[in-house]
Amino acid sequence: MSPKTRASARPRTLAVDIGGSHIKAAILDPRGRPASERARVATPDPSTPAAITRAVERLVRQLPDFDRASVGFPGVIVDGRVLSAANLHRAWVGQHVVRRMRAAIGRPTRVANDADIQGLGVVRGRGVELVLTFGTGVGSALFLDGRLVPNLEVGHHPFRNGDTYEDQLGDRPLRRVGPRHWNKRLRHAVATLRRLFTPRRIYLGGGNARLIRPPLPPDVTVVSNFAGITGGIRLWEDDA
Repeated sequence: MSPKTRASARPRTLAVDIGGSHIKAAILDPRGRPASERARVATPDPSTPAAITRAVERLVRQLPDFDRASVGFPGVIVDGRVLSAANLHRAWVGQHVVRRMRAAIGRPTRVANDADIQGLGVVRGRGVELVLTFGTGVGSALFLDGRLVPNLEVGHHPFRNGDTYEDQLGDRPLRRVGPRHWNKRLRHAVATLRRLFTPRRIYLGGGNARLIRPPLPPDVTVVSNFAGITGGIRLWEDDA
């Protein structure tokens, strides 16, 4: 069987998750299951387009062969261009991130917001479902019957005391106030967003989700940060 035929029949997907502190990648089999160890590098500082691109190229060289790629990016993307990237270098704004990642990876590549990809990895496809991710910043994704509502940036909306959700629940405020007080803020945020969206279920993920402690309402689920990798397979569902 030729490589082209194998790729169309049983494609292997490189899934990349670009974060404010680390960039992670793994190979997924055709069912979206991990087919390699996860590779990881620190996000460059400054996190310019050129520096991030070089870091992604290094990760690709560490992993087995693949046929296509999915990339989670921490910002708003419209028509392939970055409209906002609050936790990366401001030079990203206006960049055609899809073209840049495709050139770096050397395979057909699709790019989406990182919280959207995490959501694709965990939602059940019933009613309104809200995904919140906690890492360097605060990401969000909203789904209706499994369909993504694009470009939801809850993290940069007003929350309390004149601060945004990210101002109070990002990584810097977590280090400043400590996990106990951060958890108290998080529960208040969940209650506020439940009143706004009335979701059937809320999923909490991201690198700092490991610090979330009970009590949580029964409709709130803490999910693995690895969903930010495995959800990438769903960017290719229309090619299945």
